[in-house]
Amino acid sequence: MVALVRTVAYLGLEARGVEVQCQIAPGLPRFNLVGLPDKAVNESRERVNAALAAMGLSLPPKRITINLSPADLPKEGSHYDLPIALALLAAMGVTDAEQLADFIAVGELALDGRVVPSPGVLLAALHASGADLGLICPAAQGSEARWASGIPVLAAPDLVSLLNHLKGVQTLPAPQPGEAEPPARGPDLKQVKGQETAKRALEIAAAGGHNLLMSGPPGAGKSLLASCLPGILPELTAAEALETSMVASVAGLLEDGRISRARPFRAPHHSASMAALTGGGLKVKPGEVSLAHLGVLFLDELPEFQRAVLDSLRQPLETGEVTVARANAHVTFPARVQLIAAMNPCRCGYLGDPALACSRAPRCAADYQSKVSGPLLDRIDLHVEVDPVSAADLALPPPAEGSAEVAARVAAARAVQTARLAGTSRRTNAELDGDLLEAHATPDEAGRKLLMQAAEAMRLSARGYTRILRVARTIADLAGSDGIGRIHVAEALSYRRIGVRA
Repeated sequence: MVALVRTVAYLGLEARGVEVQCQIAPGLPRFNLVGLPDKAVNESRERVNAALAAMGLSLPPKRITINLSPADLPKEGSHYDLPIALALLAAMGVTDAEQLADFIAVGELALDGRVVPSPGVLLAALHASGADLGLICPAAQGSEARWASGIPVLAAPDLVSLLNHLKGVQTLPAPQPGEAEPPARGPDLKQVKGQETAKRALEIAAAGGHNLLMSGPPGAGKSLLASCLPGILPELTAAEALETSMVASVAGLLEDGRISRARPFRAPHHSASMAALTGGGLKVKPGEVSLAHLGVLFLDELPEFQRAVLDSLRQPLETGEVTVARANAHVTFPARVQLIAAMNPCRCGYLGDPALACSRAPRCAADYQSKVSGPLLDRIDLHVEVDPVSAADLALPPPAEGSAEVAARVAAARAVQTARLAGTSRRTNAELDGDLLEAHATPDEAGRKLLMQAAEAMRLSARGYTRILRVARTIADLAGSDGIGRIHVAEALSYRRIGVRA
């Protein structure tokens, strides 16, 4: 007899069906596990054996073979423990295999028989929903699984409770969906004194989902401005919140099934490796650029990152996804992020102040800024200089306009974009291209002439030309204008980087 239990394998944000087949046959006692398992899956033999022993059961003195089908699909992770144990119990006749045919099982086993959490339960639940199946998962992750509505969920604290439920001896309580956390607001823009140009650029970036680079001396307020951005961004829609939660689930960061409507804000240290930023590792996991999907990736001290690490962001910033290539598989994660970067003009940071600048100025600025490649800078829509704030500015009372007022304008501009892009896969002006760009971001005659003159004088690339049109479209949306005029193009051009600035 061969007992079958369904489970899943995770490839990025895709859950693929896997069949756990167990056969107990006469022969020398042996426990074989086949089907391209990694080390964590191979070690499940010991965990399953110990968990059954804790229940008072022992393996039969026969040849036990567990096959994970399809055999050519790599199997990674500890979530195979529970389906392997259930397939083994069904083959031993402890539980009815037919009861398990309508469920997908995921979960790690402790040595005492407890079912403990494992990453990716939300993906497994969504896969079960699409296949019209139920889900068996750890009790601690039942609330996470319940976000996939319409499927029966058995959230088991341990193997004994699960078997008793299947036999009808006891009933496992039905889990409830996790809480939707209210967005946690960061600092208010009222805390930023002066810096009107930078605040305007931040508003444009928020309204259109554009990338932004702030350059200025230490202490000018670059990091504070970046931390204010979540407070002016609109909340995630229900579909977007589920999308970002899927990434968090695969990374094992979704605690107690709580889903947040706040946009992700990730700020990795400049010592981050390429695998940490774009994803990878021995067991492929999403990197910071994917954990910031539909949110903000803030890179402070931009030139201090390794150049190869920064250049690995080029493709994700263009395509909105990152693919981690392996010899046996290619794993793709979403990475539609808004890049916000900050940097000093030079290593000492005081290029524009003769009293504080180092003796190598201005050559030190060229050397320092050259650490960031031109192709990456070309992908940044808005470049703004953040000047030092004087003591007189700091002594002034807080500005009258704060994050709430700016957030209202941003929300109105985003609503216009949502209506304009309805029926397409695009969400913001930063994603306009092709026919959509021609239809919605073509300036009037005066704006076109100015743009053509600037493109020749500034030697704009095709990408730079396109990004100026996108920014101009956002500026027009903030102004409530249906068309793009010369004034909108002029402001968009003012944020374009020309070269090293003193």
